[in-house]
Amino acid sequence: MKLRNKRTAPGLRSRVKKVAPGDVYDLRLYVAGQSPKSLAAFANLRQLCDIHLAGKYRIEVVDLVKKPQRARDDQIIAIPTLVRRLPQPIRKIIGDLCDTQRTLRGLDISQREDG
Repeated sequence: MKLRNKRTAPGLRSRVKKVAPGDVYDLRLYVAGQSPKSLAAFANLRQLCDIHLAGKYRIEVVDLVKKPQRARDDQIIAIPTLVRRLPQPIRKIIGDLCDTQRTLRGLDISQREDG
């Protein structure tokens, strides 16, 4: 059986989009205290947002050590987990967000084009 190229297969074309004027990304990062992975996830997220979303984002950090019941809100099963609440649809990314390309794809954000 021959596999179809993802670029030409109907419905599989990349849906990465640029941030439209007025779009605000509402992000919630679930962490466990001040663990190295939690700190790395927050630092990586801030850097990514500062570069690719430039003022068009809100980050809420939820520390599950202090508020474990909040994990139920977004059905969190691993930490750190990033939840993109807006724009819809909701998307989740698990890990420390060190892989920028994967994180951008997960958030449905295109890379900023530098001249």
